[in-house]
Amino acid sequence: MTFKTNSTMTIERRGTTARYSDLVAHAGTLYLVEVPTSLEADIATQTREVLASIETQLTAAGSNKSRLLLVTIYLRNMADYDAMNAIWDAWLPSGTAPVRACIEARLVHPGYGVEMVVTAAR
Repeated sequence: MTFKTNSTMTIERRGTTARYSDLVAHAGTLYLVEVPTSLEADIATQTREVLASIETQLTAAGSNKSRLLLVTIYLRNMADYDAMNAIWDAWLPSGTAPVRACIEARLVHPGYGVEMVVTAAR
């Protein structure tokens, strides 16, 4: 669904439900949130799933992981920080690190070990 506020301000939404969109694009910037699908998996598996989904969403929107601007990572348990970072470090192209924050949080689903909020350039 696309909404036009005027000829230069188009907002593109993908995977839109009544509550959220999978991806929103505006003025050359992409916004998305990803969560794991394997709710019983360890943090390494969940991190791989989330990063793979981010990569798929970015590619479909005409971007890629080297164009990340800001990533906020929510971990259910900060004890998972090193394991999550090992996967993150291997996934991220050298020299393209975004601004990043990592926060311990009680996530909405008890099976989620990680959730990532992403802003990227198209």
